[in-house]
Amino acid sequence: MNIPTWVWLVTIAGFGLVLAVDFYLVARNPRKPTFRECVFWVVFYVSLAIAFGIGLLVVTGPSHGGEFFAGWITEYSLSVDNLFVFLLIMSRFSVPDRYRQKVLLIGIVLALVMRGAFIAAGAEAVTRFDWLFYIFGAFLIYTAWKLVGHEEEEAEFSENIALRTVRRVVPTTETYHGSSLSAMVNGRRAVTPMLIVMVAIGTTDLLFALDSIPAIFGLTKEPYLVFTANAFALMGLRQLFFLIGGLLDRLVYLSKGLSVVLAFIGVKLIFEALHHDGVSWAPEIPILVSLGVIVGTLAVTTVASLVKSRNDRRRAPAGENDSAEDPATGPSGSPDPADPATKRSEAHADG
Repeated sequence: MNIPTWVWLVTIAGFGLVLAVDFYLVARNPRKPTFRECVFWVVFYVSLAIAFGIGLLVVTGPSHGGEFFAGWITEYSLSVDNLFVFLLIMSRFSVPDRYRQKVLLIGIVLALVMRGAFIAAGAEAVTRFDWLFYIFGAFLIYTAWKLVGHEEEEAEFSENIALRTVRRVVPTTETYHGSSLSAMVNGRRAVTPMLIVMVAIGTTDLLFALDSIPAIFGLTKEPYLVFTANAFALMGLRQLFFLIGGLLDRLVYLSKGLSVVLAFIGVKLIFEALHHDGVSWAPEIPILVSLGVIVGTLAVTTVASLVKSRNDRRRAPAGENDSAEDPATGPSGSPDPADPATKRSEAHADG
């Protein structure tokens, strides 16, 4: 797949334009979006991704089009799982509701820029070192096992090294100053928690990319498809956060489903590496089979999660379902170790 430079530039400019319009709308009226707005924007971004994929099918053929859809669905599903941790970070830093849109949008832009650099490095590496696919495959299988293995363990959000460095090097305020990233305190310029939480979301997403980027390289070797699938998966994540925030705690089997997907892609990577090295019995798994496994696993996982959540609510004592606590926090407002978000954070922190 030979992509001219001008196509790359137009694609990046298109993503930049959409994000710029999104940022303008958020900055003009900072508030918690309505349900109707969230539905509109999520449908808009999903429609953009589908239209782009159909365009690839027409222009480049079913192989590359199928690789894009498989990669986008995988990355989008992993991004939804990441919302667990975003919710936890928001609660950890007590971000006011009206500013959560801005925090998410800036964090997503930071994540997209860092992922772009990560993808460029990864694409160059895999073209030079075929043995990396063995490492990628083994890492994905290990990550899949880790997601299941931490099912019963307690966890809490822990600041990564980038966030600790910012706190140590840069003076910070204790309170928010509107949506400002910095403020004057005692005649000294200091950054506010608004900037800290943006760094937290952006760098935490980069940690998630350690399994999502190898996963999509297991579905396609084309850097253009890897980048666009990641970009479409991240765009609209802000609205999705508000749209399904109340449903996140009901997707109890999402991590299990993603572990199956990651393990499958890991095995697929190893088989392809073996096949490339001349091992006759190692099969090449077609992209349509991969797409079917991914979609089927996520569909079963979602339905099973919703059924279990509904049954649990029916069995719960009267009044228990009426508690108005944040899904990611306990009664005191501190992270709840039983919440899926904390388990997701611990699984990545250990990696």
